[in-house]
Amino acid sequence: MIKKVEDGYQVLSEKGKNLGGPYKTLEEAKKRLRQVEFFKHRRAAK
Repeated sequence: MIKKVEDGYQVLSEKGKNLGGPYKTLEEAKKRLRQVEFFKHRRAAK
């Protein structure tokens, strides 16, 4: 999930763990979230 914070946007897991950020723009945060999802599904496929 992406959460707006004082410094910009932060990518968090569903449990609240920091997965990256803060990013200045929402687009940068979305790009990071796509990366996290890609590697999460990639690992599960092996």
